[in-house]
Amino acid sequence: MSHDDFVEYYENKHAVLIRKLLPNIVDYRRNFVEHETAFVNAAVAPIDFDVVTEIFFANRADYNAFLAKAAEAEIAQAIADDEENLFDRSATRMFVVDQPSGT
Repeated sequence: MSHDDFVEYYENKHAVLIRKLLPNIVDYRRNFVEHETAFVNAAVAPIDFDVVTEIFFANRADYNAFLAKAAEAEIAQAIADDEENLFDRSATRMFVVDQPSGT
């Protein structure tokens, strides 16, 4: 899939689906990698991804509700089916980070 097709699908299909299916998202940002202008030491850390997605929640309880909904069989299957059109699901990584207050 071309970069432009990837962005188009993510923005207009996948992101729409996620917002529809999953609760309590305050902000949902997609940051698309510009591989041709990336400044990295490929020998140390090659860029093996095309997007960094940030999903924000008001609090931990909202995040937990999001996880619980995403784990429901019908919701999980709908997301998985759509992700097959977009991602290498075996390479997807998720991290929970804490953003200090006031930033």
